[in-house]
Amino acid sequence: MSGAAGPAGPDPVPSPGPPPGPPATAARDADSPYAWWRLAATLALMTLGSSAMYVVAVVLPPVQAEFGVARSDASLPYTLLMVGFGVGGVLMGRLADRHGVMVPVLIGAGGLGLGFAGAALAPGIGSFAVIHGLLLGLLGSSATFAPLVADTSAWFVRRRGIAVAICASGNYLAGAIWPPIVQAVVEAHGWRTAYFGLAALCAVAMPLLALALRPRAPAVAPAPVTARRTAVPSDRPFGLSLNAAQALLCVAGVACCVAMSMPQVHIVAYCGDLGYGAARGAEMLSLMLACGIASRLISGAICDRIGGLRTLLLGSVLQGVALLLFIPFDSLVSLYVISALFGLFQGGIVPSYAIIVREYFPAREAGARVGTVLMCTLLGMALGGWMSGKIFDLTGSYHAAFINGVAWNLVNLTVVLVLLARVRARVA
Repeated sequence: MSGAAGPAGPDPVPSPGPPPGPPATAARDADSPYAWWRLAATLALMTLGSSAMYVVAVVLPPVQAEFGVARSDASLPYTLLMVGFGVGGVLMGRLADRHGVMVPVLIGAGGLGLGFAGAALAPGIGSFAVIHGLLLGLLGSSATFAPLVADTSAWFVRRRGIAVAICASGNYLAGAIWPPIVQAVVEAHGWRTAYFGLAALCAVAMPLLALALRPRAPAVAPAPVTARRTAVPSDRPFGLSLNAAQALLCVAGVACCVAMSMPQVHIVAYCGDLGYGAARGAEMLSLMLACGIASRLISGAICDRIGGLRTLLLGSVLQGVALLLFIPFDSLVSLYVISALFGLFQGGIVPSYAIIVREYFPAREAGARVGTVLMCTLLGMALGGWMSGKIFDLTGSYHAAFINGVAWNLVNLTVVLVLLARVRARVA
């Protein structure tokens, strides 16, 4: 009978239906479109957060004149700022590891807002310097450099070099944007007004940008090994213990940035001493750092091809060449040209350290070690800024300070060559 039920059998297999879609978090994986949008917000945050380290160089001459202090004393705010910047980067990095990068960025916004306002009210060089070290450095700018670089490196794998370079370019973009703007405000309304304006901008804009950084980073992956790049993360980078390898990178970081700080911190004052005026010096600083942006982007692309260590070697050699050019040439036109060359030659140096750590050190420790090495680069900037001012006070010119910078650059170059030789020996 056609309508009768057949014998009982196994339950029919359900239709598989459409294949499952990607996980809900796929849109926020490494190298995803969200990672690039996040990078844009990071770039803006670093541009704002790095303003203090360049503004203090612009206001050095009027602050020195108003407080009636020596050049080395007027350089002390920058030195304390960079010490706080470096130490705070390690602390903020650990905070980011625990709670996500948005938390330290919000702290940084408060530190910069309060710091700029407090510095604008400072009655003397002592309080002015302390505020730069504690509020603008330790609690302010530190949150927008090492933690953001480490966070960015975790959001990219295939294009890690260029992504870190774009992120770190915010530091130089700040140097290209803020010096001429602040110099114009200083000339029209005074340096205290310029500081109040920056306080308001950081307090309002940075918390809004920080909202884009709420999601935590995905699982960290090492950059792919290619025919051109054979670095593999291990517990014995360069054939050394982890701490010994990091110590050498820290020495290299200090040395390269002592050399780097000479033109960046003192070019405005140098131009004033030569009779060209502070405005010309501010233009040179802006040009130097604008070229540094191009250098960082180019170096990022180079990193993706030849690795961080060889990119660092290239930057170290070229930075030394540019520093040597400052010694015999001091005409107005030559200083503009050399400032541009200096920016083009050294812009990729600091981001290379983050790539080296990612390439050679275990991924589980990369965040803390990136923060430590970048802290040493900032300490080098602090030492170099003060040292150049002290040499000026002792000699009455910047000639010896440029020679001092070349000597420190040779230390950096030596360390990099030693590490590269150890890598080649291990490969062989």
